[in-house]
Amino acid sequence: MPTDLDSCTPTPRPSVVAIRPLGAADEERWRSLWAGYNTSYGAEVPEVVTRTTWRRLLDPASTMFCLVAETNGFVAGFANCVLHDGTWTSTASCYLEDLFVEEGSRRRGIATLLMDRLLGETARQGWSRFYWHTLATNPARSLYDRYASADAYVRYRISARRAAALGSREG
Repeated sequence: MPTDLDSCTPTPRPSVVAIRPLGAADEERWRSLWAGYNTSYGAEVPEVVTRTTWRRLLDPASTMFCLVAETNGFVAGFANCVLHDGTWTSTASCYLEDLFVEEGSRRRGIATLLMDRLLGETARQGWSRFYWHTLATNPARSLYDRYASADAYVRYRISARRAAALGSREG
């Protein structure tokens, strides 16, 4: 449902932002935003991964989904999510894997609207939790800190190449 964002603030704001599911017609714009997102993290994502991600986000049978923020007919941001089961819950968890708003549309409440919609979906769908990770230096932490406090968990990641090397040590 569109949300009116007009306010008394002197900074220009979009008049209407609609948060909606990603659609096939959004591919060109999503790819542009996706490229900007990856550039912001210094990541080079192979085209095959981008193509696979796009396909999964549109596939109703996939555990991945995407919401986009559209303002005046222009997609300005997205939230890519993954639903997954867990061993400590009886219902799915929603992992916010990627949240991005194009630079020219930032600081206008668009990321807040995406987060709020995901929180609403968490409640409506009965998901056990909604969570995300971010870099300690991410400027968006000021937004995230309004929703939750960072916890004491440390994340470990091992690439497939490294896993293969470590796995070759099995007896």
